[in-house]
Amino acid sequence: MNGGGVGLPADLPRPGRQNLAVRVTKDAARHIRAGHPWVFDASVMSLRGAGGSGSGAPGDLAVIFDDDRRFMAVGLYDPASPIRIKVVHHGAPATIDRAFWTARLANAVARRAELVASTDTTAYRVVHGENDGLPGLVLDRYEGTAVLKLYSAAWFPHLPDVLASIAETVHPETIVLRLARTVQGGPTFGLRDGMTILGAPPEGPVVFREHGLTMEADVVRGQKTGYFLDQRDNRALVGGMSAGARVLDVFCCTGGFSVHAAAGGATAVHGVDLSAHAVDDARRNMARNRQLPAVAACRHRTTVGDAFEVMGDLARRGERYDLVVVDPPSFASKQADVAGAVRAYGRLTASAVSLTRPGGTLLQASCSSRVPADRFVAGVLAAAADAGTQLRIVTTTGHALDHPVGFREGAYLKAVVATVVH
Repeated sequence: MNGGGVGLPADLPRPGRQNLAVRVTKDAARHIRAGHPWVFDASVMSLRGAGGSGSGAPGDLAVIFDDDRRFMAVGLYDPASPIRIKVVHHGAPATIDRAFWTARLANAVARRAELVASTDTTAYRVVHGENDGLPGLVLDRYEGTAVLKLYSAAWFPHLPDVLASIAETVHPETIVLRLARTVQGGPTFGLRDGMTILGAPPEGPVVFREHGLTMEADVVRGQKTGYFLDQRDNRALVGGMSAGARVLDVFCCTGGFSVHAAAGGATAVHGVDLSAHAVDDARRNMARNRQLPAVAACRHRTTVGDAFEVMGDLARRGERYDLVVVDPPSFASKQADVAGAVRAYGRLTASAVSLTRPGGTLLQASCSSRVPADRFVAGVLAAAADAGTQLRIVTTTGHALDHPVGFREGAYLKAVVATVVH
């Protein structure tokens, strides 16, 4: 089924013929009955594999029973992960095969139908992992190219069936495989991050449309799957607030916010990022839209440097902007990082309000699931107050339609839009 691509290795493992039988703690059972998709290693009380063994291989199907031996759920076993079982089905017993994956993908495609039909957008998330019933798997689409990213080695034995289901439901011309670092660190059976497993390999960045604007994504080497699709709605929001404005785009990455601001009528846009490569991408994305009069009229400049240092330099020079966008990476990769992350968000807020003219607008975002929205917003307001500035909240935003939230830990993206009153 490779259609000209590399395809899958012939020696790719297949799921074990005999399912694993699993018993979990009472607390874990309660969460499973409520539909939670994760079973942690400490929650597994017993596991019985083939021949009565107490072990299983990545991707083996783990059937979870309650104390009365009644079926509760089935998931993918991942012995190398603290999330030992990724639950793919709750409730009554079901057969996990190609037809099952096809049905899951069809449901995910249907959830995005409104986005595809109502906006001039050709790049979106087709599968959002656990939130679409496929834990540890992300599928993004950029025009005719699909990018399949695996966050668990448990998916390797199921790849032939999953790829056939993607071909049947999504109909991509090309599929590029991306592997999380944790997956790359173990056996990959000849599969490599960025390799093409269906169709012709991309010859360069994939060009797509977002709300009518032309953008590009490096689907082979770029961060995540090549572009941060989750901020699409916030980028459109910025575009709608930018008429006549001077805009500062901090952590600009590939320039999504900058391009939308320019297209929305900004007179000047200043993008800042630590990555020179990302800044080059931002310049190219802006250039791709220069045929639009508003973009052609916008003065676009970029600075490569640490956000905190650059913002401090701008403040000392007396720079002021009408709209400041602050979209940093996650500062909390583990629970112990949360307090430091909140302090970092506060430092960014203090710097941002010092660069915003009175009556101007701040949009500040967080992509850390470990920092809940209420704590994030409260921290932003408190940091502004400590800096002698009042923020009047205009709106707060969360997840876009193609990034649904199916369980508490699945909520990670949040942003606050506020008027700055000095």
